[in-house]
Amino acid sequence: MKTLGFWKFAQHNPEQLALAAPDGKEWSRGELLAECNKIVHGLRQLGLKQGDTVAAMLPNCAEYIAIHLAVTQAGFFLVPINWHLAGPEVAYILNDSEAKAFFCHDLTATASKAALKDTNFNLDAAFMLGQADGLRPYSDLLADQPSSLPEDRATGMVMFYTSGTTGHPKGVRRAVPQVDPDTTAVNFTMFPALFGIQAGNDNVHYCGSPLYHTAVMNWSTNSLHLGHAVVLHEKWEGEAMLAAIEKYKVTTAHVVPTQLVRLLKLSDDVRARYQVNSMRHMMHTAAPCPPEVKHAIIDWFGPCVYEYYAATEGGGAICNSQEWLDNPGTVGKAWYGADIKILNDDGEEQPTGEKGTIYMLMPEISRFEYKGDKAKTEKDRHGDYFTAGDVGYLNENGFLFLCDRKIDMIISGGANIYPAEIENVLVLHPQIDDCCVFGIPNADWGEEIKAVVQPVKGVVADDAFSESIMAFLGERLAKMKWPKTIDYLEQLPRDPNGKLYKRRLRDPYWENKTAKV
Repeated sequence: MKTLGFWKFAQHNPEQLALAAPDGKEWSRGELLAECNKIVHGLRQLGLKQGDTVAAMLPNCAEYIAIHLAVTQAGFFLVPINWHLAGPEVAYILNDSEAKAFFCHDLTATASKAALKDTNFNLDAAFMLGQADGLRPYSDLLADQPSSLPEDRATGMVMFYTSGTTGHPKGVRRAVPQVDPDTTAVNFTMFPALFGIQAGNDNVHYCGSPLYHTAVMNWSTNSLHLGHAVVLHEKWEGEAMLAAIEKYKVTTAHVVPTQLVRLLKLSDDVRARYQVNSMRHMMHTAAPCPPEVKHAIIDWFGPCVYEYYAATEGGGAICNSQEWLDNPGTVGKAWYGADIKILNDDGEEQPTGEKGTIYMLMPEISRFEYKGDKAKTEKDRHGDYFTAGDVGYLNENGFLFLCDRKIDMIISGGANIYPAEIENVLVLHPQIDDCCVFGIPNADWGEEIKAVVQPVKGVVADDAFSESIMAFLGERLAKMKWPKTIDYLEQLPRDPNGKLYKRRLRDPYWENKTAKV
């Protein structure tokens, strides 16, 4: 089947399923097209013009997808905002992005209202889904608006904000392609094509991670542009994902390693309850995946598992199941049109097998700037290459291996220790649900290794448990990589997409000490 882009697919076959929403409603292509068209007409009536910014702080819902489809056919910029942020953080993004319209939800009401108050935002252009107490209801925007395709359609873009682990987050802004939205939609589906994913009505994509993440939003909307249906859950739960795969015959899904670990920790009875043989492409990224976990997932789902390495700013590398089995632990090889270099701190290219900072080539279509921060844009560049701050190396076959983020590396007694390597072993302990490893100050060694562990529910975090952990590590890691101390938390600070906020655990140890950079 030829790739047409969502808007044309919806016009040609409006009755086809487009979206199974978290609230249980199933949207046809025609219904979703009508919704996004009404949004365009409503925003234009408010006075928004091509190049203006629309911000959204929403949980996963059908309206979020419709807003994306509206913005990207009307020439606007969409800024997805992490709904875990507090009012001042949201206010900063609203101001920095110069948003002219804002969508929020009653689940994000407290932070949203605080941000709107701090910014003196035009409340006529702020809309709330759900119980719209104190703000205009979302339905106001759509009232009396036509469902017809808008005139003067123009390509719009999404401007994602980086996580902001140091300082304020920055908007990654790319030049808008000077072609019509339908052509842009087809061009964006070239990325799924790298995995062998093609257009077709028999494909269904599963999404259970927050749409404010770059990859999550892109995979969901690109699936629609390929003519695929999307099954959207508000939050990720292992058994719910398996049930959706069986019910909708899901063929593609985008996950992160934390979710793979938790799938494997479901009971044998639960795992055996659902058929998953419809899956053709299960993509994962975002962090190193423990090799034992990856092996087990391939054994369970079959050779449909793909891994790739990229960043909000661009990418990257890719590998299929067989390539990974031939190069265990790799995150992939530079995909078509990409290139990867490993550089030392002096900007010199490292030989095969030597660790250094990972730099990726930016093709013309991926060129970007951090909005309002030329210095940061240039800081992370080396000629036509950029870095996300990760450390890794290339093997003799050109496959990339990640070690860790440079900022997370522990230097103890002059030795470089990568927390991800320790975490990949710790999480395999049958009584550990999640874990985090980082360096804390040590007067003699510079840094020592600290582990924070989230036990499986019902496990008592006593001395015997600590001893079992150390015995487990002792069989698998050199002594220099053993944690000096282990703390326990009922829940580690992760967002719903699996991103670990390591700084929240590490930074208190470095207060009044030499800053960790």
